[in-house]
Amino acid sequence: MSEAARGHLAMLAFSALVAGSFSLGALAANQIAPAALNAVRFFIAGCVIGTGALATGRLGRTTLAAPWRYAVLGGLFATYFVLMFEGLKTASPVSSAAVFTLTPAMSALFGWLLLRQIVTLRMALALAIGAVGALWVIFRADLSALLAFRIGPGERIFLLGCTAHALYTPLVRRLNRGEPAMAFSFGMMVAAFLVLLAFGWNDIRATRWSSLPPIVWVTIAYTALAASALTFVLLQFATLRLPAAKVMAYTYLTPGWVILWEIALGHAMVPMLVLAGVALSALALWMLLKDG
Repeated sequence: MSEAARGHLAMLAFSALVAGSFSLGALAANQIAPAALNAVRFFIAGCVIGTGALATGRLGRTTLAAPWRYAVLGGLFATYFVLMFEGLKTASPVSSAAVFTLTPAMSALFGWLLLRQIVTLRMALALAIGAVGALWVIFRADLSALLAFRIGPGERIFLLGCTAHALYTPLVRRLNRGEPAMAFSFGMMVAAFLVLLAFGWNDIRATRWSSLPPIVWVTIAYTALAASALTFVLLQFATLRLPAAKVMAYTYLTPGWVILWEIALGHAMVPMLVLAGVALSALALWMLLKDG
């Protein structure tokens, strides 16, 4: 299997795992402060990745070079996740996942600014189709709402977080100095935890940890292990093998995965018209992956 194919496989797994954090996050978002939840998840994920890096001998002195790199990347990802859970307090998991699909277009812009990665005409068309599909889902197939363009507060908050996520992707490639994916992800997670510890200390201290409902602990465990430790390594792995726009193209699968998660959790099926937006997102993914 080629290195590019490995990168695509990593992102396929990434999209499925990320989708679960939307559905579970929506159930826990109003039960705990976003900064407190994410501080704990980054701590757990950092311990898991750090242990794995040490056990495999991938955590050497070179990893500690220029620690400011981890501060930048960790700050961006901490921002993304805090705003994600803040947005999920009012936005539905499916519409939030649709907002997430706007990141490829933003990532392509940042990829050009930072790495001079060129966006071809076919890629630009695919990104435009994906954006239309995302907007169709966000506005729940309501054409009048789409024309009025009144985005809910939760979606607006999460859109700011997605901007941070889109910037993170090309920055990984720009700032990585040959460190293994696991070691580099560990440095970023430690930095993200320290950022959240500093800025979210009041929320962490005010949280009644012993009184939290089970769904919060389930969400913390899932986001720490599946949607943090594993997905960070997958994203880092793929970013070093694929252009930024193609890496983030896999986010187009997220709404579809979230719909399956919602059905599995016993929630109502989205209206059939909304699925047209999901289909457009899938078409955008196919166009980006077929682009030469």
